[in-house]
Amino acid sequence: MNWLGSLQQLGRAVMIPTMVLPAAAILLSAGSLPWGAWGLPGVSEALNVAGSGVLLYLPYLFAVGVALGLANQAGYAGLAALMGMTIYERVVDHFASGQIQPTTLIGILLGVIAGALYNRFKDLKLPETIQFFGGSRFVLLFMGLLSALFAFAMLAIGPLLQALINLMHLEVQSTGGFGLFVYGILYRVLSAFGLHHLLNNVVWFQFGSYETASGMVVQGDLPRFFAGDPTAGLFMAGLFPIMMFALPATAMAVIHEAREDLKPKVRKTFVRAALVCLLTGVSEQIEFAFLFASPFLFALHAVLAGFAMWLTYALDIHHGFSYSAGLIDFVLNFHLSTNGWLLIPIGIVYGLGYYVLFRWAIRKFQIPTPGREEGSTLEDWAGNIPYRAPLILQALGGRDNIVQVQACITRLRLTVKSDRKIDGHALKSLGSAGLIRLGGGNVQVVFGTYSELIREEINKLIDRELDHVLFASPVQGRMIPLDEVPDQIFAKKLVGDGVAFFPEKDELVSPVGGTVLHVYPTQHALGIRTNEDIDVLLHVGIDTSHIEGAFKAFVEVGDIVEPGQLLIRFDLPLLREKAKSLATPMLITNPDRVRSWSFAPFKAVKKGQASVMSVVLYDKDRETGGGGR
Repeated sequence: MNWLGSLQQLGRAVMIPTMVLPAAAILLSAGSLPWGAWGLPGVSEALNVAGSGVLLYLPYLFAVGVALGLANQAGYAGLAALMGMTIYERVVDHFASGQIQPTTLIGILLGVIAGALYNRFKDLKLPETIQFFGGSRFVLLFMGLLSALFAFAMLAIGPLLQALINLMHLEVQSTGGFGLFVYGILYRVLSAFGLHHLLNNVVWFQFGSYETASGMVVQGDLPRFFAGDPTAGLFMAGLFPIMMFALPATAMAVIHEAREDLKPKVRKTFVRAALVCLLTGVSEQIEFAFLFASPFLFALHAVLAGFAMWLTYALDIHHGFSYSAGLIDFVLNFHLSTNGWLLIPIGIVYGLGYYVLFRWAIRKFQIPTPGREEGSTLEDWAGNIPYRAPLILQALGGRDNIVQVQACITRLRLTVKSDRKIDGHALKSLGSAGLIRLGGGNVQVVFGTYSELIREEINKLIDRELDHVLFASPVQGRMIPLDEVPDQIFAKKLVGDGVAFFPEKDELVSPVGGTVLHVYPTQHALGIRTNEDIDVLLHVGIDTSHIEGAFKAFVEVGDIVEPGQLLIRFDLPLLREKAKSLATPMLITNPDRVRSWSFAPFKAVKKGQASVMSVVLYDKDRETGGGGR
């Protein structure tokens, strides 16, 4: 694994424990309500203590979360990390008399150690007499010893490490607004690679210390903000104008610059994306709409985001969030902010500026944002995830190409054997907003907030080892549902079930591997039997058998064919003139073998594009028929 891929794994792992922070924010916000006036004074104290408890034990949560993230959710790794934190705290408390705090950085380091130990020794085999202590149990034993040694080492290194972090914080502070400007730019640039969590962890959880009235010491801009530090919140306030106003306005610009025929689909997708960004601060679906289409525009966006950080610093605005800079966090935590109301007028100005800027740039430079070219629209298909998952898995190179598949909030994070096997065009047609190749087999695919659901479905497919047959597109053109074919025999599925295409080029290629069963005398249609005994019929056009000289077959009965191999070339102008329709069905004529069907979006496809249809088969000796959809 290359270093960029390793950082990707660490960045995802570091993000996992931050998912507990919204609970702390809600508890603390609820604790600020006037419970005393309502006759329940004890409720306020209980809620505040509960919310503060999350911040107090944040190092433990980071240790467990990072270990789980690096070890693919293995419980033994999380237990090892928790044990390591317990041993560490006991050792430093005994020898350092409370002078060294169990910071989130220590939690991350112990989580990394626990995760690495689990990945290295989870399958360790010892002599049979002591094999009880092998495998995952050995991880716990080794972690106990290693964490004790780590704690002793940190007695000397810890103060130096903390001094270094404090120095970094002071250096950033000394630059004033410029330091926040640089941070804002780096945040946006690193977010494109999914590495912004590493930067944010240092800033949000390491920079600065604050001791509460109860004597609890918290570190980092985010915990200090929730602990009541009036100087905290500088590294978060400038994100609110971007997330709540600028990027939703960008989504509106994308909608208004879409082609009229594609505008309804684009509007449905990007109105939802704008609302998600406004409410929760999840922005990647919008940013990836122009990241690849116009890197220059994304660079300008990064600079403007940095300037927002500088502006909020200059106006002495302090605000914070538990999750991201969305409206929910803005409202929940407003009672802790300083000059937080100024973010609204700033945001309005930013929103108007982004809308005008992006509409002008998209039109002036013909930027191919979604809706300005066929096939670029992100589809609304969340309810169809179980049916799309086989197609997504195939576009990722198939089950055999997957080493590990994980997910964060908005993207799949994969390790594959070869990223050359990944079909970016197919992923785009299946709803992906972007594909990032980090090298060394490390890949990210942005699917928005449904990424975790997609990961679960892909893992189910990998674990179940179901018998799939995957179909590539036999033509270049547009795929349509079978019931839209202007012929009742095909539309009512009397011959078989499947899909159809309107070809735009004059070649028909094999959608699967198999053996040619028959070629019709006029060569307008042929049949293929796959290795799984699925019979496939390909029929070029409707009522085309009488058109002489329009077809030339390049295969014969008994030939072995591969996906993408040329089968028939046809005279497209002649068919347009004499055929009832160009609709070209691709049918499975023995659908009783099929348990379930999956279809790619019914839109433009390329010849040989994998895959446009996927079926899961019943066992061959199954006696009853009927495929479920």
